[in-house]
Amino acid sequence: MLTIEQLNKTTEHEFMEFLGGIFEHSPWVAEKALNAKPFSSLEHLYEKMVSVVEQSPEKQKLILIKEHPNLGERIEMSPDSVSEQAGAGLKNLTPAEYDKFSTLNQQYMDKFGFPFILAVKGKNKHQIYEAMEQRVQNQREIEFQTAMKEIYKIALLRLEEKIQ
Repeated sequence: MLTIEQLNKTTEHEFMEFLGGIFEHSPWVAEKALNAKPFSSLEHLYEKMVSVVEQSPEKQKLILIKEHPNLGERIEMSPDSVSEQAGAGLKNLTPAEYDKFSTLNQQYMDKFGFPFILAVKGKNKHQIYEAMEQRVQNQREIEFQTAMKEIYKIALLRLEEKIQ
């Protein structure tokens, strides 16, 4: 864990090593936010990173969304995603639960063209499944915006784990 003051003193390489994974497989966000150093607070850093994403084209946002794994899938994912999903019980699904998640993930992907995204910290597998069932009913634009909001929540949680 670093303080914001320590983060401000990092080299470009150190900054990228430390924050390049805040947005799932999207180091471009940290790279563009780097130009705003020094940061006055964690909130300032977070706001800058969100601003970088918000100012990017819709196509880039869709790519960012697609970098996230389907919840509950048994695939290779970033260490942060592994930890977050394990904490929500998604790494210990029974075969029946895994089938339910897989089916709902596929329905969601078929409808929206991107994975279901939810900041899972503090949630259990039942709450996550219920959210999936509800959100698969949304219109695509609403779900796109919801996915972005969840990505921002995930980023903030990850920053809070790294910066005092």
